[in-house]
Order: sequence, then C-alpha cells, then structure tokens
Amino acid sequence: MTPETAPLPTCDDVQEPAAAPTTAPRARPAGARLAVGAVRAYQAARSGRPTGCRYLPSCSEYAVEAIDVHGPARGVVLAARRIARCTPWGGHGIDPVPDRRAP
Repeated sequence: MTPETAPLPTCDDVQEPAAAPTTAPRARPAGARLAVGAVRAYQAARSGRPTGCRYLPSCSEYAVEAIDVHGPARGVVLAARRIARCTPWGGHGIDPVPDRRAP
C-alpha cells in the first residue's frame, strides 16, 4: 500500500490516552476548615464589589492558600502579615505564598 491508497483511520483505530491518576484532596483539619470558612464567608459578603487589591493573588486567596500549605496557625500569621503590608504606601505585584520549609 502506498500512502495515497492507505485507508484512513476510523474512530475504532484511535486509542484514547490513559487517564491521569487522580489524587484525592487532602482533608483539612478542623482549625483550617474554620479559618478557610471565615475567609470564604468574607469573600461571599464582598462578591460583586470592585477590588482594590494591590497584590496577586488577592489577600483572601493568599490566606486560603497559606492555610492549606502551612496549616492554620502559621497560615493565619502569614495572611495577617500580608494584610498589614497592603497599604497605600506598601508594595504591589505578584506575592506568592512562601514554600513550606523542611523540618
């Protein structure tokens, strides 16, 4: 068979790629659920209003990510430090949550 006369592949000939393994999301401890719930309530109350955020991600998204990465105690401290920096004389731009240090 030459390429000009080769039959075209059909749907039955094409193999679907293997599905990526899924990992179940890690369950948050009770303190983290409480802190994240408070942040989500704030976000819901604030929805629909324009944002004046100077940083990316916003302070509330930063707080949720910090709590997930560092736990409720350190995450709340990091979020409070971020909110304290969010002033008209403070910085602006991309400010990611710091990586977790190895013990």
